[in-house]
Amino acid sequence: MYDVAGMAENLEEIRERIAAAAARSGRRTDEITLVAVSKTFPVEAIQAAYELGARHFAENRVQEFEWKERELDCREATWHLIGHLQGNKARRAAQLFHRIDSVDSVARAQKLDRLSSEIPDAVADGAAPTPGNSTRRDVLIEVRLSDEATKSGVAEAELPAVFAAVGSLANLRLRGLMTIPPYFEDPENARPYFRRLRALRDDLWKGLQTGPGKQRPEPAGELSMGMSHDFEVAIEEGATEIRIGTALFGQRPPMFGNPPGG
Repeated sequence: MYDVAGMAENLEEIRERIAAAAARSGRRTDEITLVAVSKTFPVEAIQAAYELGARHFAENRVQEFEWKERELDCREATWHLIGHLQGNKARRAAQLFHRIDSVDSVARAQKLDRLSSEIPDAVADGAAPTPGNSTRRDVLIEVRLSDEATKSGVAEAELPAVFAAVGSLANLRLRGLMTIPPYFEDPENARPYFRRLRALRDDLWKGLQTGPGKQRPEPAGELSMGMSHDFEVAIEEGATEIRIGTALFGQRPPMFGNPPGG
């Protein structure tokens, strides 16, 4: 049995910390979405979090979520893919996830755009697929703001071109930007990365021009940034979505390890 009582306490504490961070920065708590990072956690933990009120969840492996999805009863949940999207998994990802939060190239976005025009809307409305009923897939561009070789994402210098290209695709809805800064013991050291992503978002959205064949993304632009160890700093710097794993679910199962910052 999963420790549901412990998770309920964790969720209440996280919500209190979100509210405090929002108040410090003159923001409302309803401006911030808590995304529960359920990667590697068992189905019973995810179901418990859903029943406690969590509605946004994130996975980083298509094949892992594929078997979890069959066991879950979370019809009102929104599912985010936050892991690197492999080309051979793109079709299944478009079928399973409401949001792809890790678009890191024009080629990958173009493939998702093509697939989204072909795949019936089986996920977004929670209904059975209807032939010919396609849907625009919500996406974020993942931005790499550090020199870490292990991190995916679009380099800052390439971001304007990728942003323009993704924003012009008819079957994708560009919602904003996502980043994962280096892990620091002191969360304050992550602040410049969060601040920089907000500045990039503001500049990109400010410079948007509408025209034939173009679509304007969401007016403000989502900022997906901040995890279990640094989400309060991210909120202070403008995060609209925070990704919380271990602070909610507890330590990751030993078989998967427990990487810093989950």
